[in-house]
Amino acid sequence: MTPDFSKGLVPAVVQNAETGMVLMLAYMDEEAWSKTNETGRAWFLSRERGLWEKGATSGNTMEVVEVRLDCDLDAVLLRVRPAGPACHTGAESCFFNETD
Repeated sequence: MTPDFSKGLVPAVVQNAETGMVLMLAYMDEEAWSKTNETGRAWFLSRERGLWEKGATSGNTMEVVEVRLDCDLDAVLLRVRPAGPACHTGAESCFFNETD
């Protein structure tokens, strides 16, 4: 089963497979989906960077342990083993900003 890319990019929620912590949100296209499945590491697509492998430059790669699709096949959940922090700031998760 594959995501429905007919409307373009699909959101990819990335979760630490061992702790359950949500690490980041990114987007995938068909190429990122294929590269993720081929390599067993997380690949995404962004407007600024184009196709990119998470951690390719920092070393903070993400080994994909499990992939799930939502009920409509238009969102992806990647359960991963991270090799370091997920956020470019050095934080474990990108979700550290609290709201008022």
